Amino acid sequence: MRQLTGRVAVVTGGASGIGRALVDRFVDEGMKVVLADVEATALDAAVEELSSRGADVIGVRTDVSDRASVEALAEATLDAFGAVHLLCNNAGVDAGAPFEEITPETWRWVLDVNLFGVIHGCQVFLPHLRAQEEAHIVNTGSLASFATGTPTMTPYTVSKFGLLALSESLAVELKAAGEPVGVSLLAPGLVKTRMTYSERNRPAGLPSTQDHPARQALTRTLDESMASSGMEPAVVAGMVVDAVRERRFFVLTHPESAIAAVRRRLAWMETGEEPGVRIAGT
Repeated sequence: MRQLTGRVAVVTGGASGIGRALVDRFVDEGMKVVLADVEATALDAAVEELSSRGADVIGVRTDVSDRASVEALAEATLDAFGAVHLLCNNAGVDAGAPFEEITPETWRWVLDVNLFGVIHGCQVFLPHLRAQEEAHIVNTGSLASFATGTPTMTPYTVSKFGLLALSESLAVELKAAGEPVGVSLLAPGLVKTRMTYSERNRPAGLPSTQDHPARQALTRTLDESMASSGMEPAVVAGMVVDAVRERRFFVLTHPESAIAAVRRRLAWMETGEEPGVRIAGT
């Protein structure tokens, strides 16, 4: 997408973290923006703050794990702005424990949001994106799309590996068909967000994993690492805008770490030596 000014963007998970940074950058580029988020209070506050600055935005409370909710998001977008040019499937959650202690309910929540939420977004919005001369989809994966072995994060890692395969397959299919829709995979490493506390939005009745000792240890490590060396979300948003303009697939915030993770897997295939436990973001 060479032209952003006057175009319409939809950002899920748009009320905080990377999603909010994307919204701010798109507004600065002169875009009309639809913020979608499951967290109603944060969503309302973000829309109010942006509107007070003169931004052309609306907020739509959306549970991306529910296809009907995503369909309602698309309808609200078209009702407000008449079109959509850029879709950022950014909403994501993380929950977990040692593998044998992860409940089926935890697996379903993480996969429903992180993987099926993106499937819903792509399938629901793709016909509307195709109607434009140029359009783009950005799916937020993770460094975990390439790297396994982080304690308690198996559901998250599985979802992000699946998202990598989904995004690659969709990109190849659309390009082969000569479609006007590009695809990018955003794969952030350590970024200053509240992802470690995403269980604040877990469904009613879903037991928390946040009190598990192994989970608490990981959260402490990640919080310390993000505070000391985490990338600012605004920097990530700038990378995304560049990738959209260049129709570039991979958006790697920490390319050395991503490439090292792929090389560890290749070495495992060639030598049989397992990579071992790793800390997310490395």
